[in-house]
Amino acid sequence: MIDRPEAEAVLRRALRRAPVVLLVGARQVGKTTLARRIVPPQSENHFDLEDPADLARIEQPMLALGDLTGTVVIDEVQRHPELFPVLRVLADREGAPANFLVLGSASPTALRQSSESLAGRVEIIELPGLGPADVADVDTVWLRGGYPRSLLAENDDDSLAWRRSYLRTLANRDLAEFGLTLPSSTLERFLGLVAHHHGGPVNAAAIASNLDIGESTVRKYLGGLQDAMLIRALPPWHSNQGKRLVRTPKTYYRDSGLLHALWGNVTSRTALLRHPAVGNSWEGYVIEEILRRAAEERPYFWRTKDGAELDLLLDGHRRLGFEVKRSDAPRLTPSMRSATKDLTLEHLWVIYPGSRRYRLSETVTVLPFRDLIALSSVSELS
Repeated sequence: MIDRPEAEAVLRRALRRAPVVLLVGARQVGKTTLARRIVPPQSENHFDLEDPADLARIEQPMLALGDLTGTVVIDEVQRHPELFPVLRVLADREGAPANFLVLGSASPTALRQSSESLAGRVEIIELPGLGPADVADVDTVWLRGGYPRSLLAENDDDSLAWRRSYLRTLANRDLAEFGLTLPSSTLERFLGLVAHHHGGPVNAAAIASNLDIGESTVRKYLGGLQDAMLIRALPPWHSNQGKRLVRTPKTYYRDSGLLHALWGNVTSRTALLRHPAVGNSWEGYVIEEILRRAAEERPYFWRTKDGAELDLLLDGHRRLGFEVKRSDAPRLTPSMRSATKDLTLEHLWVIYPGSRRYRLSETVTVLPFRDLIALSSVSELS
């Protein structure tokens, strides 16, 4: 396995600050491995709520947890949300004899209602998959995605076999936790249909017709995929400007490797480069890398009914725009000019797979993807 020193350092700092730290991320993304760097699995302070023995140990949680000291790990907490009020009581004890690292395979939004009792006591950290900065290999991460067992497989065939097995497990068991209760074969088709809308708005009516289900069910299931941290719905930017804006979110699979497995015929880098939607795949891959460096910013996309568009807008301490281009030498376009002016961008960055950084205007710069992934935060862009 690959060490993740930055993620471990972030986690240890959070545990010094907060009595409860909630580490969230999709299944198999590496949360348990990281937590074992903090508390070894053989320790009495480690509870895996998918292990029957640990479930028996924690059947009376106040008794099981009350006498423990130091850091206590509780894995797969979304299966037992009734533990959150218990953690509140334990976190409020005088002298704080223990703090708690709680792992969940669900988004903060999905866990928020359950964890409301911990308001003011919990710090939430999202763990993404491995990225190109972790392994110094842009193309392999793009093809295989960031799940450790997929990325570190011996060859591309083994990686693809793991991803297909992972998707079957999601359809057969795990997605039911998020309200996706159709037969597994139908769920697998649903995942594939969503993949064909990657990088654009999802046509709920078309998917509903294809699967013979209601549009409301499709929308509910898309919400479930967001809660499971499988897809990202990028909201449109709204403003009071006169231009008519597109108001439907764009949807991306957050892991490019799962996307390619769902496309079915992407078995190698050569096959990926030949795929008709290779540009959409590259766009989603780059956007995820930008967003892992922009945790404090609010992300949007922008598109007018007249065709002007911006792939990503970050609104926070600075207002920055990003265009993703899979081309050798991006040029200044009318859309870039329009976005810079209409959105009052501080700067617009055009991310591409080349090696040379250059200016297109005073406020538009072409930036190699490798330069982006060398940054720890978009705040370093200048």
